[in-house]
Amino acid sequence: MNNYSFVKSWAVSPLPKIISILSLLAITAGHAQTTTVKGTVTDPNGTMLGVTVLVKGTNTGTLTNETGQYQITAKPTDTLVFSYMGYKTIERPIASQTTINLSLQEDATTLQEVILNAGYYSVKEKERTGSIAKITAKDIETQPIANVLATMQGRMTGVSITQETGSAGGGFNIRIRGTNSIRTEGNEPLYIVNGMPYASQSLGSTNLISGILPNANNPLNNINPADIESIEVLKDADATAIYGSRGANGVVLITTKKGKQGKTQFAAQASTSIGSITRKLDLLNTSQYLAMRKEAFANDGMETIPESAYDSNGTWDENRYTDWQKKLIGGTAIITNYQGTISGGSSQTQYLISGTIRKETTVYPGENKYKRGVVNASINHTSENNKFNLQFSSNYSADKNTLPGVDLTKYAYTLAPNAPELYQEDGALNWENGTFDNPLGFLNGKYQTNTNNLISNLQISYKLLPGLELKSNFGYTDTRMVEVRTIPTTVYNPFDVITNDMATLYLNNSNRQSWIMEPQLNWNKEWNKIKVNVLLGTTFQNNLSQQLVQSGSGFTSNALINNMAAAADRSILNHQEIVYKYNAFFGRMNLNWEDKYILNLTGRRDGSSRFGPGNRFANFGAMGAAWIFSNEAMFKNQDYIVSFGKIRASIGTSGNDQIGDYQFLDTYNVTSNNYQGIIGLEPARLFNPDFGWETNKKIEVAIELGLWNDNVFLTTAYFSNRSSNQLVGVPLPATTGFPSIQENFDATVQNTGLEIDIRTVNLKGSNFKWVTTLNFTQPKNELIEFKNLEASTYANALVIGQPLNIIKLYNLTGINPETGVYEFQDVDNDGQIAAPNDRQVIGNLNPDWFGGLGNQINYKNWELDVLFQFVKQQGRNFSYFFPVPGSFSNQPVEILHHGAENGATAASQLYTSGTNPDAVQAFSRYTDSNASLSDASFVRLKSISLSYNLSSNWTRSFSGRIYLQGQNLLTFTKYRGADPENQTSGYLPPLRQWTIGLQFNL
Repeated sequence: MNNYSFVKSWAVSPLPKIISILSLLAITAGHAQTTTVKGTVTDPNGTMLGVTVLVKGTNTGTLTNETGQYQITAKPTDTLVFSYMGYKTIERPIASQTTINLSLQEDATTLQEVILNAGYYSVKEKERTGSIAKITAKDIETQPIANVLATMQGRMTGVSITQETGSAGGGFNIRIRGTNSIRTEGNEPLYIVNGMPYASQSLGSTNLISGILPNANNPLNNINPADIESIEVLKDADATAIYGSRGANGVVLITTKKGKQGKTQFAAQASTSIGSITRKLDLLNTSQYLAMRKEAFANDGMETIPESAYDSNGTWDENRYTDWQKKLIGGTAIITNYQGTISGGSSQTQYLISGTIRKETTVYPGENKYKRGVVNASINHTSENNKFNLQFSSNYSADKNTLPGVDLTKYAYTLAPNAPELYQEDGALNWENGTFDNPLGFLNGKYQTNTNNLISNLQISYKLLPGLELKSNFGYTDTRMVEVRTIPTTVYNPFDVITNDMATLYLNNSNRQSWIMEPQLNWNKEWNKIKVNVLLGTTFQNNLSQQLVQSGSGFTSNALINNMAAAADRSILNHQEIVYKYNAFFGRMNLNWEDKYILNLTGRRDGSSRFGPGNRFANFGAMGAAWIFSNEAMFKNQDYIVSFGKIRASIGTSGNDQIGDYQFLDTYNVTSNNYQGIIGLEPARLFNPDFGWETNKKIEVAIELGLWNDNVFLTTAYFSNRSSNQLVGVPLPATTGFPSIQENFDATVQNTGLEIDIRTVNLKGSNFKWVTTLNFTQPKNELIEFKNLEASTYANALVIGQPLNIIKLYNLTGINPETGVYEFQDVDNDGQIAAPNDRQVIGNLNPDWFGGLGNQINYKNWELDVLFQFVKQQGRNFSYFFPVPGSFSNQPVEILHHGAENGATAASQLYTSGTNPDAVQAFSRYTDSNASLSDASFVRLKSISLSYNLSSNWTRSFSGRIYLQGQNLLTFTKYRGADPENQTSGYLPPLRQWTIGLQFNL
């Protein structure tokens, strides 16, 4: 039986009835004791949209609409609390009133009243002792994106995010305050969705994605950005230590939208986007290309052009020119997005259910599509006496991604400009009598994924005594993926020798289920001058992953290629079942003295099944402190200048168990060899019960300063993180039969940095407001210790005193005037140029600094939001990706400036068709020299959004907005390549998008 059949039938049939019954019971029970209060909220500039109206002491609340109006159900004995960021909070007793109108007054200090989600607890912005960055739905809705990580680019200090590919389903690389672990796979942050840990490791198989995506499918594509209410990123020890072993690389908290009290509302949104590549490479035209080729043959001493050089020997039309970038990746992706939401509820029960459908085509030729459907639901119920609370949320998504059998980007750059037409006159693919390997042949193959993902969470709490609350969090995720790649014989040139065993099917069936249970006890107490908050809890988590990857070949017909049973030869590439268990105890104590001095203590004891019996448990903790000096008497009379001031600091440890499972055990693999009909086993790993946790010690000092009623707000932070006890492969003697063994090593990685956040209100009037935000990060990554590095497997990849993300390069000294080929520095003076001794130039691939500059301008009903992203960095240029100049491949126009006669400024050595061994070898070294590394800095107009709010005053029946948005619109860079962000010619760069949409509320 399909595991989702129950969920689907429950969602279709009983769920709406349950919601209706709960709402009806709550309304019926409350009518006898409650009253409906209406009113309008204004400020000196007019009516206010989005003012929060809460019943004091409860979770019951609503928001004002576009005309400032609200309606709420409450008891006559209740008090309403009106709040809005940047304004003074006002309380009004209801008594016998049914209409309460009021005007809010500006109070910049309420900017610090914003509530931040810190995971197991919430904290006011002004009272936080840790480093927490936040974006809200307001920021997210200005960007036409599909992946949640794209919403954060350029908006947060200390958070570096790069897009790996512009293809649908591709992922993003994220680093929070640098790279902590020597192991590449050990640097991912922890993701928490509505209190439920969400695995960032893909279920995809590297056997299937080769040449299509840089990395396996990103599971974060399953989360719909339009369903997100807020994203918080926890960075320092004070914020992350409560997550213990999983917080070393930062924590990303994702909270989805919930229902609010009020009448039932229907909201809908529809948008259409068009996407195209951001920039093209300047490549050789036909005459330039053929001149290069003929010069290469002459340099190689060839008087007769080879028979296989179809581009140059007259086989192909030498007057023909095709812009292959336009043909292969120059299409227009069409993206449509539709969302509908129903929400509302009584004072005790609120609900929300929404559905989203997204369809996306590609810039490649052919019918490739990405489709995603998402249902998001939540219900919140509070008992009449406000002691019992239940919150349930569930998010289900299903997506289908179909891509070409190969990313065509590299062919768009390297195909000869005079290559033949793609199609014959009858519409069949043109192979030009076998002389042309048509890249569209790859479209006969396909890569397809079908993913289903369920994230559900239940939180139940009960107030045992005043200030004492018992709460428990229950979560469950279920992710299932079917991944298919077909390579039929029709992808190959039909003039070649093709056999049935060349038709291949790859099939991956994977699934992952995880559950978590976290009982918690929270105690709050307030005396005259001190507030105390104590949190105690425990975590039980279980994760089960299963994967079966198969390949089949030898299909008698391409029509049978999707049926593994029809394959003559079948192989199991991977078949595994992995169980991960995790248990923890955690606690927090927060002391607040007179709203001036705040001390926050957190601790956690973690246990992980990834370590041996003697090292499964480890302790982590942190201390954070803050001094709100603006609350001191000496500053009370300086409110106009210093409206808010705080100094905070934190120190502590967190851990890392991202090492994979069963690493400490003797493990065996099933061999592919068959001996007399028996399949055997081979040892894969040596037993080592002694290795334990990597530890990350973090220190931070920061100052937050609000000036002139917070019209200027500055946050500056300095951090220093040291990750030690690194888990690396220690070399073993060859006699052991194993190259290395996983072990904790005396290696320490340090990340330090400066972070600056600035927010300024530049202008503010009755109809106009202009706000500017700037975030800037200057990070530094350094390997400060690695015992016996020279004897380790990392000797040629790492250098003490340098960052982890480096490359060792040859030093290009010029072009030999006699031979015309590149020359390099002989570092060890042995008369030879060879690795590793002569590759001693250090290339740093980490950013020197990065950040974002945003401007938000409001004028009457118009709203403009502009974000620029900037990065200062170096990166691999086109020299690293293109073949040797003169060969059967197009080249950037820069290589026209070539040869010894151009001296040190030449972009290329002499041309060769590939038969000059000295030139080929020199070019191979050139691609691994400092010449292949150049400035990859850029400033990008990351997003722009222009919207017009439709007021219900003149639409009468509804309110809403019309918007025009853009993504990746302009890029200012000197980068010698396709795109400075993903820095590759083998995969599609990020796309430029234009979006037009309509949102309305009924």
